[in-house]
Amino acid sequence: MAEIELYDLVKILHIVSVISWLAGLLYLPRIFAYHAQVTVGSETDKIFQTMERKLLRYIMNPALIMVFIFGFYLASEIGFEFIWLHIKLTLVAILAIYHHLLSRWRKDFEKGQNKHSQKFYRIINEVPMVLIIAIVALVILKPF
Repeated sequence: MAEIELYDLVKILHIVSVISWLAGLLYLPRIFAYHAQVTVGSETDKIFQTMERKLLRYIMNPALIMVFIFGFYLASEIGFEFIWLHIKLTLVAILAIYHHLLSRWRKDFEKGQNKHSQKFYRIINEVPMVLIIAIVALVILKPF
């Protein structure tokens, strides 16, 4: 069996981190959609708050950090001169902003001040999937 190169190991860790982060980006707004339907201060409200907090703190935030660390290493190894890479990084930055918005909305639920409907959360739940399709297409096709 061939020896695993550092680049390949980092690429594996990057992909696993992306999968973990994306899972959270897709699941958290779905939880919000259900959470938006419950009475503030109820037992169910508290359960959803716990689920949301743990998903962000223990899965999504560490995965986001690892995506950026491993991704920066990979990008620095291939060089930053590719247009497709700049587009990809812009889309990843948009996902990071989306992550931040999810974090803010979680805090609104925690304060009992949710401002959005379940329909809103169901619609925005599609954002990460659209972006990840574009990101994967850029990485595989390298069109520019």
